[in-house]
Amino acid sequence: MRTHSGLAGALAAAALLLQCLNATAAAQKAAPQPPRPIQLEVDAREAPRHVFHARLVIPATPGPLTLVYPKWGAGEHSPSGPIADLTGLRFRAAGRALDWQRDAVDLFAFHMVVPAGADAVEAQLDYLAPSGGGVFSAGVLETARLAWVYWHKLLLAPQGARSDATTYAASLRLPPGWRHGTSLEVASETSERVEFAPVSLTALIDSPVLAGAHFKTIPLADAPVPHRIHLAADSEGALLAPPATVEAWKRLVAEALALFGAYHYRSYTFLHSLSDQTAQYGLEHHEQSDDLVQERTLLDEDLRRARASLLAHEMSHSWNGKHRRPAGLLTGNVSDPMRTELLWVYEGLTTYLGEVLAARSGLWSADEYRQVVAYEAAQMDHSKGREWRPLVDTATCAQILYPARAGGASWRRGVDFYPEGALLWLEADVLIRRETRGTKSLDDFLRSFFGGVSGPPTAVPYTLDDMLTALDEVHPYDWRGFWKARIDAVTPRAPVGGISGAGFSLAYGETPSAFQKSYEATWKYVDEGFSVGLVLSPEGGVQDVVPGSAADKAGLAPGDTLLAVDGRRYSTEKLRGAIKDTRTTRGIDLVVANGDFVGTRHVGYDGGARYPRLEPVTGQADLLAEIIRPRAGGAPKPAP
Repeated sequence: MRTHSGLAGALAAAALLLQCLNATAAAQKAAPQPPRPIQLEVDAREAPRHVFHARLVIPATPGPLTLVYPKWGAGEHSPSGPIADLTGLRFRAAGRALDWQRDAVDLFAFHMVVPAGADAVEAQLDYLAPSGGGVFSAGVLETARLAWVYWHKLLLAPQGARSDATTYAASLRLPPGWRHGTSLEVASETSERVEFAPVSLTALIDSPVLAGAHFKTIPLADAPVPHRIHLAADSEGALLAPPATVEAWKRLVAEALALFGAYHYRSYTFLHSLSDQTAQYGLEHHEQSDDLVQERTLLDEDLRRARASLLAHEMSHSWNGKHRRPAGLLTGNVSDPMRTELLWVYEGLTTYLGEVLAARSGLWSADEYRQVVAYEAAQMDHSKGREWRPLVDTATCAQILYPARAGGASWRRGVDFYPEGALLWLEADVLIRRETRGTKSLDDFLRSFFGGVSGPPTAVPYTLDDMLTALDEVHPYDWRGFWKARIDAVTPRAPVGGISGAGFSLAYGETPSAFQKSYEATWKYVDEGFSVGLVLSPEGGVQDVVPGSAADKAGLAPGDTLLAVDGRRYSTEKLRGAIKDTRTTRGIDLVVANGDFVGTRHVGYDGGARYPRLEPVTGQADLLAEIIRPRAGGAPKPAP
């Protein structure tokens, strides 16, 4: 009967539904639950005293546990984790203190045993930030008015855990009244505490925080995604960016997007600190950059000129270095060593792009750009270490060359993959332009290899073969032979093929360029490496001597101090005047202090003043002008 059969069907359906619900519940119970995020609480209220406090709650199961302090910071190309300044380390679980032991080989690792009944380990640590010295994020990053918070210095991670798969929920306390900037998403904020949305360890380490009492935010572009700059300074007046500078920053964003044709971030943030008390450097991240400069950089012409390409360089890394990354630099965790032999692409190409974008956006004039190219070429041409060391070895040895002292740099070579890499990529760009009669350029390679499709941050590894293939698709050529001859071989002279191919020659005149003057004023040195072979402090301290130069033959050495020039008390002006006069005087007499000992050195030199510049070659087209011509005519469309 109809009523009876309907009831039976309903009961059967209900039984089936109950069976499905029970099966779903059992499956959910059996399926592994996503691990709880590691809680990280950072107290930076004592940052002006160079002290940070951190507390972590790390999910764990009973048994042996090894936690590691990050060894490799984001973008630093070396195991620079400041482990010596980690102090106050304590662990607790299940309500009691845990004994721990540092690994006897890997000094960044700490062993302990999690007791029965515990589901987490609580760690407390302090970081004693240095008040002097250090390289990159291990340098001085705090003043009474501002501070940088680098997460990798303030946390521990389970040994072997993949950085992409390990989640941290971070919070931060700052001194009263301070504001902050970062690319991290803020989950909640009070006057005392900022809580950030949980992110992977990769993203957390890639997103430092800049905070300060004098703080300002300037929007740069809303489309296709937000771009902004956060400024923190040691004084309110240092934040007063001239309108022309702000407009150039906005054009920089437009020019970068036009160059690469796509973007790989949800928004982009420049973090820009202005202080004479902190370290001075730039550091790249996927959705932000750390740009540390002197306090009056926005106000002083020398500082402006010397630091003008910094933001362009670091932003370019969002494509070259973060999105597309040499496979040897894309490790799975914070402990595995990196292979840096492709830094001539990662940093050398980025140096070239940063300089080109600085000129395209108006941060440098065309003449200033040419001065930069000339100065880099002359420095590389007077680096005597190139007589024994190929460029690739400076990249492979980057981790030991970054902290190397100034003395002996000419014979040792430093991180030359930056300036020499820029010269080589200029040569590659000029080659493509000349052989294709201007129909193709390095811009085409950049869009195809580093651009792609817009979207959120992704890291795509590449090998040398991948890069060579991409170059060949833009313009067929023996690219492997091109790079091998310039990167792997010992080349006693600097690569100036890009300069000559662009219609110029490297020459020397009697007056330093405006760029060289600004660079010397900014970094507090005097460069006479192109004449007598000396690099000095403004006070006459010898920082380096070019091997084989007149100064070297006279017996001068790093560590000496010049006291007098031709019988008169030393000054930079007197030294440079004496060098200029050597075409008639045939030498210079110097009184030199070597520790407690004082003596006279005769520098037999008759070449006069020599400062690099570019001279146009008659009858050749100026390709540098075309290379730095602005490209921005529209921004990429937002990603779907």
